[in-house]
Amino acid sequence: MIKRYTREAMGRIWTEQNKFQAWLEVEILVCEALAKIGQIPAEAVEKIREKGRFSIERIEAIETETKHDMIAFLTNVAETVGPDARYIHLGLTSSDILDTAMAVRLREASKIILKDCNRLLTALRKKAIAHKDTVMVGRSHGVHAEPITFGLKLALWYDEMQRNRRRIEQAVETISVGKISGAVGTYASISPEVEAYVCRKLRLKPAAISNQIIQRDRYAEYFSALAITASSIEKMAIEIRHLQRTEVLEVEEYFSKRQKGSSAMPHKRNPVGAENLSGLARLVRSNASAALSNIALWHERDISHSSIERVIIPDTTILIDYMLDRMTSLIRHLIVYPERMKQNLGITRGLIFSQKVLLALARRGVSREDAYRMVQKQAMRAWKEGRDFKDLILNDPAIRNHLKRDEVEKLFDVSSYLRHVNTIFRRVFEKF
Repeated sequence: MIKRYTREAMGRIWTEQNKFQAWLEVEILVCEALAKIGQIPAEAVEKIREKGRFSIERIEAIETETKHDMIAFLTNVAETVGPDARYIHLGLTSSDILDTAMAVRLREASKIILKDCNRLLTALRKKAIAHKDTVMVGRSHGVHAEPITFGLKLALWYDEMQRNRRRIEQAVETISVGKISGAVGTYASISPEVEAYVCRKLRLKPAAISNQIIQRDRYAEYFSALAITASSIEKMAIEIRHLQRTEVLEVEEYFSKRQKGSSAMPHKRNPVGAENLSGLARLVRSNASAALSNIALWHERDISHSSIERVIIPDTTILIDYMLDRMTSLIRHLIVYPERMKQNLGITRGLIFSQKVLLALARRGVSREDAYRMVQKQAMRAWKEGRDFKDLILNDPAIRNHLKRDEVEKLFDVSSYLRHVNTIFRRVFEKF
């Protein structure tokens, strides 16, 4: 499915055709800048832009001899341009073109990713509002805690995705830089004016300082932001996977009419989408680790980062695009079972209200230690004997010495836990 998906917009960004086209555009802009400062003839630039072409097959053929993709590219372009090709790549190093063009392509990819984030945020907001008052049990350590609503769970994810979007936006700004500064970044054979012109045309910022490359802490920030986003997606996926367990079954992935869950067991309806997303998140995180390793290069540059980036840059952006899209679809079509949530809320026979009893006793002057001991005593009986917790509280003389029956009854009211849900929603969604 991922392979099919890459035929769409994101996949096109990382085609060889688009890569070489980006390289060619940077080379032509450099020529334009050189003409503007009088270092090459203006008419030569016109011919370079008019005639400059490339053939992927020809580049690959040349590369088998040169073992250098940039030289193979330049050789092929020179074949199409003719004598004026002598003005192409003047004073440049390969990374002037590679890194500047990569910034353009990463920014294009990021536009798609940010749109994906917006779609997921919209789906989460809509589902959260729909289930704002759908009561369910909260869980800590996998054990029933206190009541929440399913809408709060979704609002939490929405809030986290907002942060992910901001992180990605910041990271895009960090990687939106170019460099046209020569072999070790000193502008020894090219003017900073050329760099300024090229970057302005490409809507990039010139790197304040570089060596032979754009520094890879910038890339590490970008892929770390994507890795955090992938981890947030996995967080949602794991929750859905748990809530779809047969013993829980509070939510379920949409299961289409002809879908099959198992080759052996016809009854299976598995959370395969969420499981896929959990697995892919591991891959995105490993790619971020590789990007972090690329920060430390020898002296003014070595080439150890290059082979890694040829894999992790297209793979990670494609994966995140896919993951965001799939999670959006999963959330939109997620089946929610409010009645099952209500049933599960009562599984512990009222134990989830224990803190209310503890606090009520404390407010009546009982020390916290004594109140905790009194409530825990009956809570453990409820666990071991399968008894109703409220009945045990009502029949405990020590507790009843401080709390009346009607006061105890009020402590077991679910609505008291949810009185601030609207406040939380207003803070998260602002215009709610």
